[in-house]
Amino acid sequence: MSRKPKPLKSIASLLLVGAGKMGSAMLEGWITRGLAPKRVAIIEPQPGKLLKALARRGAKLNPKSGPKAKAFAATIVIAVKPQTAPEAVPPLGLYVGKTTLVLSIMAGRTLGFLEKSLPPGTAIVRAMPNTPAAIGRGITVAVANANVSAHQRKLAADLLGAIGKVEWVSDEALIDAVTALSGSGPAYVFLLAEAMTKAGIAAGLPADLAARLARETVAGSGELLHRLDLDAATLRQNVTSPGGTTAAALEVLMGPGGFDDLLTKAIAVAARRSRVLAG
Repeated sequence: MSRKPKPLKSIASLLLVGAGKMGSAMLEGWITRGLAPKRVAIIEPQPGKLLKALARRGAKLNPKSGPKAKAFAATIVIAVKPQTAPEAVPPLGLYVGKTTLVLSIMAGRTLGFLEKSLPPGTAIVRAMPNTPAAIGRGITVAVANANVSAHQRKLAADLLGAIGKVEWVSDEALIDAVTALSGSGPAYVFLLAEAMTKAGIAAGLPADLAARLARETVAGSGELLHRLDLDAATLRQNVTSPGGTTAAALEVLMGPGGFDDLLTKAIAVAARRSRVLAG
């Protein structure tokens, strides 16, 4: 069993820029793990109920920049949409101090872009989480620039660990493949459930029953993969009897032009698209 993440009680101050679905998911994870709202400042033009509730508990909502800005900036987390980055990121330089860590979860925005947009020498971690972060079951891959200290790297790992598991890479070029595999991956899994539902209906099942069976099968199988210390291939083999129904279906799915080939092509296309978006 994996160890529970340590409480986030040692963070002096944190500025969250952008509190959409992913930013809010991270914020909820941090608060749950003990980060006091009074240590948090949030920049979000359209604050929802969560942010307003945190503001009543002491969080600073849309603080004005000024001489005291750096008091809020021990850590800055950038969670805005990547298309708004050219306008949203440079003003954050007002909040960057000598020891500030900047953690970006923007898709497609490279360390190089961030370094050009922020003051020289800024410590920056670029990370790619995925949507299961909303329930604390995400997987995030992170890469740091040369200015990130060991302490700051651990801080980034602690923050990202609030929403799931964390992997580190030293080559930023790998982030495009990461985006294609785990970043976009939840959509592939949801498509599988969707396709299984349609196939069940085509086989004669009532639509609502087919949907429930597909949903629970995908969810339960994912949980089995999560809990057991076995790789996916072994789990697949364990449920496949020679000459049985599963084997017959897998002959179709694993044949030429089947599941493996389609996913390989899909992930390659997604990785290329990520490189284009990154410029």
